[in-house]
Amino acid sequence: MKIQTFSIIAGSEACNARCPFCVSKMTPPFGVELREPEINLRNFHKACELARRVGVITAMFTGKGEPTLFPEQISRYMTEMLKYNFPIIELQTNGIKLFENQEKYDPYLREWYDLGMTTIAISIVHYDPEKNREIYLPYRKSYIDLPELIAKIHSLGFSVRLTCIAANGYIDSVEKLLELIRFAKSNKVKQLTLTPVNKPKDILSKEAWSWTNKHHLTPDQLSSIINLLEDKQRSCHRLTLSHGSKVYDLDGQNICLNYCLTVQPDAEELRNIIFYPDGHARPYWDSDTIYF
Repeated sequence: MKIQTFSIIAGSEACNARCPFCVSKMTPPFGVELREPEINLRNFHKACELARRVGVITAMFTGKGEPTLFPEQISRYMTEMLKYNFPIIELQTNGIKLFENQEKYDPYLREWYDLGMTTIAISIVHYDPEKNREIYLPYRKSYIDLPELIAKIHSLGFSVRLTCIAANGYIDSVEKLLELIRFAKSNKVKQLTLTPVNKPKDILSKEAWSWTNKHHLTPDQLSSIINLLEDKQRSCHRLTLSHGSKVYDLDGQNICLNYCLTVQPDAEELRNIIFYPDGHARPYWDSDTIYF
């Protein structure tokens, strides 16, 4: 058995953004609530050892809420997993706290860097700050200064990935994708991930289901984007990951076409080990199956 990624659920369901496609609304809670959870460290070490033995090279801090709301928890996880020496350690974040409270969070970022974190993956839906505000901060008048945040993270030694949810009305065409690529290149972002918004298989939240049903890419929109990525005149296919996602070099920009909440039960290689603070480890976000 080979696993692509070791995902660690950090924080709780608490979040400072209001994403209508939030994963916490589309998947079962599995013990993750609004309050900060107790961590089953015994089983966390078992999950780390399992990940190490099956050849995982990437550990990612993610969450059903915003992980950076609980920075001490991330530091605890990082310290506990030091001995497993994962080559790539990433943090998935909306970036809001990192930008708005730099006095508090810069020391944490420096600590995480020293403990081995390599990449900060910032969630976006667009290159236009107003479009990002609509999704992440609809209760405010403005979005964060994303270029300034990217520059700050680079200055601390991290790589930056922009993880863009592609949705109808947002990044939904070749023209908009090319503009997003220009934005990434102008800000020296080396990694860009494009994830078409996906409808959940179960209606756990009418709000999330309704929004994703309305805003998922049409077949023609998705096809046009795939055709651009497969255009051998300007794009080069670099890598296919075990779960089917493809990495390209398009106009000199590294870009991965990813698929969220995707289950491939017949695949020889599973996509994830997802560790939940209650001590269970699962192969998928909505899976009743557990490793332990």
